Amino acid sequence: MRILVTGGAGFIGSNYVRRLLEGAYPQTEGAHVTVVDKLTYAGRRENLDGLDPDRLEFVRGDVTDAALLSRLLRGVDLVVHFAAESHVDRSIAGSAEFISTNVVGTHTLLQCALEVGVGRVVHVSTDEVYGSIAEGSWEETRPLEPNSPYSASKAASDLLARAYHRTHGLDVCVTRCSNNYGPRQHPEKFIPKAVTNLMRGLPVPLYGEGVNVRDWLHVDDHCRGIALVAAKGRAGEVYNIGGGTELTNRDLLGKLLEIIGADASLVHRVADRPGHDLRYSVDHTKISDELGYRPEVPLERGLADTVRWYADHRSWWERAGQ
Repeated sequence: MRILVTGGAGFIGSNYVRRLLEGAYPQTEGAHVTVVDKLTYAGRRENLDGLDPDRLEFVRGDVTDAALLSRLLRGVDLVVHFAAESHVDRSIAGSAEFISTNVVGTHTLLQCALEVGVGRVVHVSTDEVYGSIAEGSWEETRPLEPNSPYSASKAASDLLARAYHRTHGLDVCVTRCSNNYGPRQHPEKFIPKAVTNLMRGLPVPLYGEGVNVRDWLHVDDHCRGIALVAAKGRAGEVYNIGGGTELTNRDLLGKLLEIIGADASLVHRVADRPGHDLRYSVDHTKISDELGYRPEVPLERGLADTVRWYADHRSWWERAGQ
């Protein structure tokens, strides 16, 4: 089996590749993996260090490059499409790169996969495409109401995936995950920024009153859900992947303070982000009932393991500019 992973040197993509090559997903046992990654600030070649070179090929490239993708996709059975610009604050400051990578890049990938005859494409998306929800949880049929340039670009890519299935018959599945955390996440994101700042005794910014609620999902659980969708998901379907643990940002910071043993005086409230969604909550009943998905990493253990990873890999996040 041959698998192409876009964005496979980033946070979630590299964790997926590592777990796959370590044998965590029986459906892809023995597969050969090609990773294509542009290696922007959030992609690190070292995230793939130590993996079997006989089963892993790395190609530095851009998902908007049709000629490159057409060459790499020949003979591929499965594409897992992680490549994306994903930081909301950066999309507010400037959205052009988000449109290029997330929309144009996804369109290029889908078109090349169709022309070459790829077996299946799994398009990895986000719960942020749904907008904000005051109560209850989103099912996959919920209308898309994105509120940031980032989430709007991901919503557009989701709709392109749907269109390529409905119009052209391309075997595409879409996954929408809740907030990920775990090792190798760039320190611009909430948990690693808090962890690395607290380790250095630096202030941790907290938007507004810290009452924004997120459903936290360990990256290993997310990648296992993706593997299930790749193996058994129904073509053309959307699958939510959630962690089942909702916390306000303020409460999450409290847990990190306790794990690290840092003082709450380091938490500094800052002006809220424009268009900041108040609450995310996905209903993952569909993937649980159809494919047997269950989140397995308890938040307390996952956070402790994540803090330990950053403590043990200080040079990794210092080179990331934090």
